Amino acid sequence: MANNILVVAEARGGDVRKVALEVVAAARSLADGLGGEVHAIVFGGAGIGAVAPKLGAVGADVVLVVEHDGFATYNAEAVAATVATQITTGGYRAALFGASAMGQDLAPRIGARLRVGVAADVVAVSADGTDIVVRHPMNTNKIIATMVLSATPALVSVRPGAVSVGTSAKAGAVQSVASAMDPAAGRVKVTGVSMGGGAKLDLAEAPVIVSGGRGLKAAENFSLVEELAAAFGNAAVGATRAVTDDGWRPHSDQIGQTGRQVSPDLYVAVGISGAIQHIAGMRNSKTIVAINKDKDAPIFKVADYGIVGDVFEILPALTAAVKAARAQG
Repeated sequence: MANNILVVAEARGGDVRKVALEVVAAARSLADGLGGEVHAIVFGGAGIGAVAPKLGAVGADVVLVVEHDGFATYNAEAVAATVATQITTGGYRAALFGASAMGQDLAPRIGARLRVGVAADVVAVSADGTDIVVRHPMNTNKIIATMVLSATPALVSVRPGAVSVGTSAKAGAVQSVASAMDPAAGRVKVTGVSMGGGAKLDLAEAPVIVSGGRGLKAAENFSLVEELAAAFGNAAVGATRAVTDDGWRPHSDQIGQTGRQVSPDLYVAVGISGAIQHIAGMRNSKTIVAINKDKDAPIFKVADYGIVGDVFEILPALTAAVKAARAQG
């Protein structure tokens, strides 16, 4: 297994998250360069093995299933112990994680157990001979650092949205793996899980994001953003740091360098000037539409489409147009 890659495939609510598929895709490319396989390990409660075909479809040769009621929610100690054991016994060249909240907690735990470093929040990973090369943005994406990882095992966390998920179907053969420790024996007990925003789409999972800034002038005007998001039917609502600092939106909606990193298929920036800190969180979006009355706003430099005008006139018209388009199928 000297050139095989292990992926920790993040799951929630009995299904794999978008970032898990992205990391498997990144591992697939890396493994092809090294001449190895991709093994994805997934933790969950009863029935979590049903996600194996999804992981296989994006490049997992083997899906290692750790099924236990104690993994219905993230169990840091048991997951870390099991992944560290799997890396050691399996002799993997590298282990990849998503640079999500869970991945940023888990990867350092495993690094400490194995006494190796972690290349965190990378946007690209590839093979150069027997070395692993990663790219990491610095200084709000003004600089891209290239690092060569020659030690084994290499631990790498991949920024959500940095890797496109294609079709690279592999077997996704399922193998059951026992937890390295009893999940109930951990020092931390999860007594409850509170999901913010009710049934709203998570920003990391939403294919469309409509995001608002100070150009909306007041908190109550965010209803225009919400109406446009509702018209799309598959959209989440985001915001800039200035807006969340002013209390117009919850901090969980913040997109940017100190907020969420997103990469939807469509990002609509409403009344957002385009500070570099905000752009750092959404520039990987597939298509960016900017609406601003200032034709010189920096947001237009990264936008694929720009609309110069009054957001209070444009948003209702755009919402009506989206509704009409959806009604026509």
